[in-house]
Amino acid sequence: MRKQLFLVGSAMLIGLSGCGTEKSNENSMNDMDEPKLEDMKIDPNSTVGKVPVNLIEAVNPSFKVGSEAIIKADHMKGMKGAIATIVGAYDTTAYVISYTPVTGEERVENHKWVIQEEMKDVDDKKFEPGTEVTIEADHMKGMKGALAEIVSSEKTTVYMINYTPITGGEEVINHKWVTESELSAKE
Repeated sequence: MRKQLFLVGSAMLIGLSGCGTEKSNENSMNDMDEPKLEDMKIDPNSTVGKVPVNLIEAVNPSFKVGSEAIIKADHMKGMKGAIATIVGAYDTTAYVISYTPVTGEERVENHKWVIQEEMKDVDDKKFEPGTEVTIEADHMKGMKGALAEIVSSEKTTVYMINYTPITGGEEVINHKWVTESELSAKE
């Protein structure tokens, strides 16, 4: 019984976040088998929901933590048009990158967004298009440790959000990142 409670508690603590990861109902707790992380579409080494320690909270963001907004971005299926709950707002430089996952999957082109604080051995300098950097973020499987090419950048407020896809399915928790221009006020 103790093991079963531990498994249930562990499964409940696993938060899933953005850029391609969503909660999955594939693992029913009724059968009490230990959930498999690969079935849940999460990197087992993920720091989901955590933000870099040196990331600065936005002082006066357009969308306050706890408020709702409409998502204009389509980073993931079912995202555009969904209602987002803002769970974090930070001032930084956001980058569009292209990279080949360290796990060997096909190259990812024009991934939005990785922020300055999620790159290895960088300071406050802005990177120009074409610069190669090592990614510390683990938004998607195979991202952490990948060598990426900067496509473009934007000094902005980035938001961590929760939302339920308009296509149905489970709520996406702590999606990283959407920019201010990818949200609109909820009417």
